[in-house]
Amino acid sequence: MGMRFTPDRAQFAWIWGALWAGCLLPLPLLAADALRDALGANPVEYITRATGDWTLRLLLLTLAVTPLRQLTGWHWLVRLRRMLGLYAFFYGCLHLATYVWLDQFFDWPGIVADIVKRPFVTLGFAAFTLMVPLALTSTHGMIRRLGGRNWQRLHRSVYAVGILGVAHYAWLVKKDLTEPVLYAVVLGLLFVLRLWHGHRMKRTLAVQAS
Repeated sequence: MGMRFTPDRAQFAWIWGALWAGCLLPLPLLAADALRDALGANPVEYITRATGDWTLRLLLLTLAVTPLRQLTGWHWLVRLRRMLGLYAFFYGCLHLATYVWLDQFFDWPGIVADIVKRPFVTLGFAAFTLMVPLALTSTHGMIRRLGGRNWQRLHRSVYAVGILGVAHYAWLVKKDLTEPVLYAVVLGLLFVLRLWHGHRMKRTLAVQAS
């Protein structure tokens, strides 16, 4: 267990604000690349890759909150998880919008054909579809309506989103799998930490009950 740290209201406001700004930073950086004509030979692919990368990165950061809280005892980290998850959804929306608008020009029959015929598009669309109910139920009001246990069951599907997202990326790049493999390793480690903590808690409860 790491050293306990509990920020006061002012400190937490600074942490929240810095994280919020950090999550938003890729957008002005992307805009700056566009203004400098630094999007490469295929700007649409560049934007698509950038928004997809940030979707996965923020998704993994969201998943890292609980293990980090468990390892450090910093329970206040949970208050940052919703923002990270919503930012992951936001970049997922930008990723999808880039494909629908800039790549396909709203050719809906072509988009449907892509989803059916191209596996990496199928996986990406499935991942985004699973993200929608997670984003819609992220508020405190929805937690109360669903009930804590039902809400937790629903939000465990975030791991399925991660798996689909990594598979989508791997199927897209095909040859250079360095980044997809790195994302997969981080996702697997977070899942193992979750299982380990759950097992430890069960053992602790069993000892207390005996």
